[in-house]
Amino acid sequence: MTIDFSSMTFFKKKSIYFTMSEPLLNIVDLTLKDLKQAMASMGEPSFRAAQIHQWLFSHHVSSFDEMTTLNLALRKKLSETFSITPLQLIDHQESSEEACQSPTEKILLKLPDNNMVESVLIASADRMTACVSSQVGCPLQCPFCATGAMGFRRNLSAGEIAGQIYALDDIAAAKNPQGRLTNIVFMGMGEPLLNTDNVIEAIETLSTRNYNFCLSQKRITISTVGVIPEIQRVARSGMKTKLAVSLHSADQIKRESLMPIAARQYPLKELGKALAEYTGLTGMPVTIVYMLLKGINDSLDDAKTLARFAKTFLCKINLIDYNSIINIKFKAVNSTTRDMFQQYLLNAGLHVTVRKSFGTTINAACGQLAAMEHSKPQ
Repeated sequence: MTIDFSSMTFFKKKSIYFTMSEPLLNIVDLTLKDLKQAMASMGEPSFRAAQIHQWLFSHHVSSFDEMTTLNLALRKKLSETFSITPLQLIDHQESSEEACQSPTEKILLKLPDNNMVESVLIASADRMTACVSSQVGCPLQCPFCATGAMGFRRNLSAGEIAGQIYALDDIAAAKNPQGRLTNIVFMGMGEPLLNTDNVIEAIETLSTRNYNFCLSQKRITISTVGVIPEIQRVARSGMKTKLAVSLHSADQIKRESLMPIAARQYPLKELGKALAEYTGLTGMPVTIVYMLLKGINDSLDDAKTLARFAKTFLCKINLIDYNSIINIKFKAVNSTTRDMFQQYLLNAGLHVTVRKSFGTTINAACGQLAAMEHSKPQ
């Protein structure tokens, strides 16, 4: 997010600054660069931006009065220019399948403009993973995804992305003080690499060493449909995050039927080259996410095509079950088909895992809960 502070006219009267813009801009939406620009506009030294950023994203203050390292005059200027508006928890659901000791949990959050996003907390024996959204809706319209059916509304700010993490971490800590988040995946609503600036800004905030919440970038995964220019940008960024690519078919025509916009804009041949470049520059494998759909991409020929594609760069393959969505006509494969598919890839010398689908009882597939909430009459 970039704010043009030159268009915000500040007036000085008896050392009090105020702005004519209405409503007040949510300061949580400002990047660190934006905060530095705001401080310059107010005649304040640039180090104040870092102090404000820390109060917002490490201490999670709800008012400017709590920013006690700032002088009273600056706090007053800030309160007259900005608001502090956090995300609002609207719904919180827990899965019940198989009497899980650590159930999958899903939350629905309202943004200040009344849009909704959802985030998921996934617990396992050794991990507590936050699955977060990067956009309200999604412009890619993949037919198997509930978020795509919502259409695209807007990108999330870096502050809104980080706010999802803090909400999930609070839920995890409330149940078990030792059960804090260990991993973050950008696999919720939206395409992260169509909102790269804010995703990178959020990751930098979430991995800031002296903040109360700090997670190594090596424990953060960006999942993408394969936005080639942004994959190249991430490869050169110096970030230590992991990359996952939602492939779902290694056949160009078939992939276009499943992911029409993404597959046509970023064809497999070019995507393979970009992933080879990525692994060459970073030295890290790419995770290929492949959702098995009954009668569509689950044949032995599909496995052979996937194996040929995957051998062109360093990767591991993650097979996932389809999570049924109301009114969308796809079906999950049976265990025999899945095992056959996996075994062929293993025999081809590839690293393959199968990820069990959790959260079916709480509509935990991307966008289902938010889509239902958005469809309600206002």
